[in-house]
Amino acid sequence: MRIGYARVSTQDQDTTAQITALTSAGCELIFREKASGGRWERPELHRLLGQLRKGDVVVVWKLDRLSRSLKDVLTLMDKIQQASAGFQSLTEAIDTTSPAGRMMMQMVGAFAEFERAMLRERTKHGLEAARKDGRVGGRRPKLKAPQEQEIVNLVRTGQKTAADAARLFNVHPATVSRLLARNRSARA
Repeated sequence: MRIGYARVSTQDQDTTAQITALTSAGCELIFREKASGGRWERPELHRLLGQLRKGDVVVVWKLDRLSRSLKDVLTLMDKIQQASAGFQSLTEAIDTTSPAGRMMMQMVGAFAEFERAMLRERTKHGLEAARKDGRVGGRRPKLKAPQEQEIVNLVRTGQKTAADAARLFNVHPATVSRLLARNRSARA
């Protein structure tokens, strides 16, 4: 049996194009998942692996739909091989039912891992350069310095609880808790 696996990383993405390609490739059963490729906790992928039988072929639209980590790809390939099943990637034309296909899969996986490492390195260098120029990344603070000080004073003097201060300034209670903890550690 040809079994398809379609995955997208975020809830607002759609698997339609993958499903169409997998159906055209003759997949009789398709597992769909919305989860990051860097995470191992993917229930649909594990369901697929759990029901593999001898002679089955796992089909994905693209190799990175299976996983973004070479280590995970190799682990998954091992599990597929232990079930005496095959693997096929439609985009990269990888088919592990042949020795050449197994070698090609390993090379493509290595290049994908290399590309991801290079991206991480470029991002790290970009952030370091931005910091040297005085720019700070991340989300803008919800509260200005005077608002933070007012919350600390309101809670410290007992005029408001942390939850009340959070409602008053329209922020999450965790924001107020972090602010108070930061203030306590700065005084200590």
